[in-house]
Amino acid sequence: MREIFAGLPWWVKWVAVPVIALVVFGGLIASVVGFVIGLLFKLLVFVALVGGLIYIVRKFTSSSSSRGDW
Repeated sequence: MREIFAGLPWWVKWVAVPVIALVVFGGLIASVVGFVIGLLFKLLVFVALVGGLIYIVRKFTSSSSSRGDW
């Protein structure tokens, strides 16, 4: 691979090739990044909902147990 780029100017190696790679694989990269961000957001919502549920259940069970048994 080094032999291919050996005679080329620096801007071809460091500018043109990465730009071509982004154009070719840009949609794939955007899809993967979007999927990861969506997954992290759903995970955050899940953790918040479970935490809220645990908080509500503990609040009601502690208040009902302090009133005594039926």
